[in-house]
Amino acid sequence: MVSKKHVIAAAMSLVFVGAANAGAVLDKIQSSKTMTVATSATWPPQGFINDKNEIDGFDIDVSKEIAKRLGVEVKFITPDWDVITAGKWNGRWDMSVGSMTATKSRARILDFPATYYYVPYVFAVHNKSALTDHKALNGKTIGVEGGTTSEDYFSQALAIETTDVPPVVYDVKTTKMKTYSGSVGPLDDLRLGDGTRLDAILTQRSTLDAAVKSGYPLRAVDNAVAFYEPLAIATDKGDAELKAKLGQIIGEMHKDGTLTKLSNKWYGVDYSTVK
Repeated sequence: MVSKKHVIAAAMSLVFVGAANAGAVLDKIQSSKTMTVATSATWPPQGFINDKNEIDGFDIDVSKEIAKRLGVEVKFITPDWDVITAGKWNGRWDMSVGSMTATKSRARILDFPATYYYVPYVFAVHNKSALTDHKALNGKTIGVEGGTTSEDYFSQALAIETTDVPPVVYDVKTTKMKTYSGSVGPLDDLRLGDGTRLDAILTQRSTLDAAVKSGYPLRAVDNAVAFYEPLAIATDKGDAELKAKLGQIIGEMHKDGTLTKLSNKWYGVDYSTVK
């Protein structure tokens, strides 16, 4: 039988280990003078490879500004999205600045120090579509990026952690949802023609605008917003000091207009607050 003394000793050792780990990631960043950020390089304008073969975009600029305010350099890595959202990073990177939605399920395995912008999701159709009301999309073939909030919308499982966005109204339902491994796949299939492979897609307004700007023959079906997505910095569980520091920095970036400036640069509109 395990003695009560041994149980108490084991419990105390866990307390000391937890205390020793507190602040470990922030300490590593500050001592190495390098901040490693997990993000995407295939999701313009949030993150993409530019003409100079360099990673660029809104999330990249936000990351660089965070690093600047920490007084360190920034290094980017681009693991699969599912790997990032699974948590238990084991020190492979320090944070994710990848436009991640703070959902209730993700909040069980990741920490979200701060929301840095809010993007509306909209339904989009081919320019040749006769539809002008998103409610007419009920029962249609709709493309979404798998493993994202757009997929959660159709399972009515969109449980957003923050309370600073309007409640979601599920007024489009379909059993013909098609999922893709990235955000570009639905756009590429919809551009082939109205009803060729898809009748519509559900995507971020910023992603749609970037696609239209690059020549995709697409448009929002109407002016309705399916839901607002609060996008947050993510960290692995357990470093309260890092969480507090990032929350402070993002708060300052909201207050001094930096996030407004970066949003206008990349989107042509201020997404730093819900409109």
